[in-house]
Amino acid sequence: MHTYAAVDLGASSGRVMVGRVTPDSLELTEAHRFPNRPVRVAEGLRWDVLGLYAGVLDGLRAASAASGGRLDSVGIDSWAVDYGLLDADGALLGNPVHYRDARTEGVAEKVWATVPAAELYAATGLQYAPFNTLYQLTAAASSAQFAHARRLLLVPDLLAYWLTGEQGTELTNASTTQLVDPRTRDWSYDVAARLGIDLSLFAPLRQPGDPAGVLRAEVLEETGLTGPVPVTAVGSHDTASAVAAVPATGERFAYICTGTWSLAGLELEAPVLTEESRAANFTNELGLDGTVRYLRNIMGLWLLQECVRAWGDPDLGGLLRDAAAVPALRSVVDAGDAAFLAPGRMPERIAEACRASGQPVPETPGEITRCILDSLALAHRRAIEDAQRLAGHPVDVVHVVGGGTRNALLCQLTADACGLPVVAGPTEAAALGNVLVQARAHGIVGDLADGRRLLTRTQPLTRYEPQGDPGHWREAEARLAAR
Repeated sequence: MHTYAAVDLGASSGRVMVGRVTPDSLELTEAHRFPNRPVRVAEGLRWDVLGLYAGVLDGLRAASAASGGRLDSVGIDSWAVDYGLLDADGALLGNPVHYRDARTEGVAEKVWATVPAAELYAATGLQYAPFNTLYQLTAAASSAQFAHARRLLLVPDLLAYWLTGEQGTELTNASTTQLVDPRTRDWSYDVAARLGIDLSLFAPLRQPGDPAGVLRAEVLEETGLTGPVPVTAVGSHDTASAVAAVPATGERFAYICTGTWSLAGLELEAPVLTEESRAANFTNELGLDGTVRYLRNIMGLWLLQECVRAWGDPDLGGLLRDAAAVPALRSVVDAGDAAFLAPGRMPERIAEACRASGQPVPETPGEITRCILDSLALAHRRAIEDAQRLAGHPVDVVHVVGGGTRNALLCQLTADACGLPVVAGPTEAAALGNVLVQARAHGIVGDLADGRRLLTRTQPLTRYEPQGDPGHWREAEARLAAR
């Protein structure tokens, strides 16, 4: 049996999980969980990256205690697009900017004046999102901090650098910068040159499974681990790791990675770079083993998380029971609308959107929760139907992984909306995918299909069959389209 630590950082919390793997078994246990609380300062919204690093060290210390001081490897995944800047001495130049910060407002239009949106999509395959790293870099270009920067490291690569002293840029996360060509799986040198972006800021590209250094002596001392402990590059974009842990048994499947975001789409062998795909706002991000994650970003459970925060953190179980009692599809909003991107006043903003579209205005927490869940299921339906059409890739089943698997109402509504069976699980998909890549690098499991067979045998899964009249979902979709 081999033992691996998976550092898995989400937008609202981080965790260090311990995976124990043999060719026939996979066990995952939580060593340590810690909050990820962005901080608003005078300059804007920032990540508390030092607090995150402290949480990682605490987690490795707990993993050491759980494994007798021995780990075969450590892997790190996190959310995408955000980065830290280092000076010539390798010191961090300020806290990384949060992707929900307002600094990229209006920046896309400046970029498109040089590289039109259609050309940018044809070259990089990335959907428009205001927080893409490309737009962040354009917004930062005139800052004093950027003038002193000599290296840019995406968040998981920054933490790996602090653990090991070695720098690299893992490919699946690099593909979210809008500076990678998904056909060549290398930098888009033409786009960078036209926009004046110096690609030498980035450390050399790494593939999932590549070595990423060994834990420094100081880290070993602080965590109680016995060295050497290698760090392995995994699918460091958490969605790449989560998709690697989709327990699919064939190719005709769609996936929805649920959490703060819902990432809904297909696993393909090649990108879809058509103008129709761009207009539908689909993205082509890179996955394991030469695959492409063809998906649409949907706001996800962020909508509910923000409401729960505004309501003073009521019991979620009670909230979902109240939501289940509300008539279905009474009111829906566009769960992909950028109007819901920023934090704050979420219940009021959802009510305002319903009022503006002439629908009944949800008032109670139960009614607002039902509006959110119906809207997410409807967005899942649209994304999966559009992806099949645009890619010419039909599916027979939808796999839901991540935190949303705990929400039985959302899973059932997604099955109803899509008219397809939903298989929910595993919940800790990103951590499991992280562990599987480490185990692959050490020869414990084989290819992507082999890892998925192992997950199917070892992880609890729940199946939801579609119910009700699919016409109600078509009517709700038409209602949204007409606003």
